[in-house]
Amino acid sequence: MSEILILGASGKTGRRLVRRLRAAGENVRPASRSSQVRFDWSDPGTWDETLRGAHAVYLVAPDGPGPVHEFVQRAADVRKYVVLSGRGADKLDAAFSRSMLDAEEAARDSGAEWTVLRANNFNQNFDEFVWRDGVMAGLLTLPLGRTPEPFVDVEDIAEVAAEVLTGDGHSGRTYELSGPRGLTFEEAVAIIARASGRSIRYEEVTPEAYRAQLVAEGWGEEDADGVLAMFAYMREGHVAEPADGVRQVLGREAASFEDYARRVWS
Repeated sequence: MSEILILGASGKTGRRLVRRLRAAGENVRPASRSSQVRFDWSDPGTWDETLRGAHAVYLVAPDGPGPVHEFVQRAADVRKYVVLSGRGADKLDAAFSRSMLDAEEAARDSGAEWTVLRANNFNQNFDEFVWRDGVMAGLLTLPLGRTPEPFVDVEDIAEVAAEVLTGDGHSGRTYELSGPRGLTFEEAVAIIARASGRSIRYEEVTPEAYRAQLVAEGWGEEDADGVLAMFAYMREGHVAEPADGVRQVLGREAASFEDYARRVWS
C-alpha cells in the first residue's frame, strides 16, 4: 500500500502533520533520525528504505545545504511533493535559506506534482526550542527592533500541509503562510506574559551583541551570520505584512497569536 512519507516527523510541523493524517485515515510513514523509520540526510544508506512505497512526500530541508537533489532523484515512484520553506527564502543568501531553495528546486525539477509552503516564524518558536529558554528565564533578547512579524501557528501549517498532500488543485502553487496580523516581539512577549501570569519582557540588543551571544552558545560563525541575515531581512519589513495562504487553502482565517497564547501558556 502506498504511503505518505513525512520527513522531519519529530519536528514542530511534522509530528502534528502525522497526527492529522492518521486521524483522517491516511497511511503515513513518519521518518526522522529518531523515528522507527530512520532517515538521516547525512546517511544515504537510510534513503531507499525510507522511500520504499511512498507516493507523496512532505519535504523538510536539512539544516544546511545538503543532498536534496540526490534524494529526489532516487524517489522515482513519488508523485507529489509538499515542501516546507520560509517566507523570504528566495531573497536571502544564508545557508539555511539556500537549503530551503534547494528543496524547492529539487521538487520542481522532479517531474512530480509539487507545492511549496513558505511560512513566517512559528508561534511555537516561543515554547518549543528557539526562543523558549529566554521566555522561560523571563527575558528574551533579540536584534529585531519594532518591525512586526505575523507569526504563524504550526497547527495551521500542519492542516494546510495535510490538505495539500491529500487534496487536488494545489500543484505548481507556492503558498505564503502567516498569522492574521503582525506583532512586534515586545507585543508577542507581553501577550504570553498575560496568558501565563509570568513576568516576561523583551529587550532589544545590537546585532553584534547577539552574534557574540550565539557564538558563545556554540553556534558556528556561518550559522550565526545566517541568523543575523534573516533578522536583518525581518527588520527591513520584507515579511511583515500578513499573507493569505491559510485562507487560500483552508477557506478560513489563520489562528491568532492570542489564541495560541491562551492554548499553550494559560
